[in-house]
Amino acid sequence: MAPAPLRKDAARNWHKIVEVGRRLADDGARIQLNDVARIASVGVATVYRHFPTPEALVETVATPGLQSLAQQAERALTGDDPWTGLRDFLHAAISAQTTDAAVAAVLAAPQHVLSSTTELMQQLTRLFGELLGRAQAAGTADPALTPADMAPLMCGVAFAAKVRPATGAAGRAANARRYLDVLLEGVRTKG
Repeated sequence: MAPAPLRKDAARNWHKIVEVGRRLADDGARIQLNDVARIASVGVATVYRHFPTPEALVETVATPGLQSLAQQAERALTGDDPWTGLRDFLHAAISAQTTDAAVAAVLAAPQHVLSSTTELMQQLTRLFGELLGRAQAAGTADPALTPADMAPLMCGVAFAAKVRPATGAAGRAANARRYLDVLLEGVRTKG
């Protein structure tokens, strides 16, 4: 059963809170719900009613980016070239990690507080497994590589892109793409 729709004022407050959460995430600031309430000009109880923890707000802020990644993975599975599908999805994932702090936080979290986030992460894991399996079946990806191997490697690429001096988000994203290409050369089987 779907939750009851929010009253207009509650929906307006929810959107204000999420907008503030997005701004704080974009600024790289740690999300504190009392600060969110102050910036959004709503009561602290209102913030806690919608988002009982900072993680719940971060996961809500990250949801559109995670949904976009799932859609990209589904599109990649329909392509003719399994290697291209895997590569393109990983490029989209690393771009999301380096340009959206909320997505990066959710992807790095060991567990999630919202059931919708857990389901979305399970979907992403399944889709990535299918993309990797397709590339391995086609003989273009190392057959010994597992999805569990790729998670820390992707985090490593994102971390390397963040610590290397670059000019803004575009520079970090360019570094991340370059580092990912180097990693993918090691993953790709030589035919």
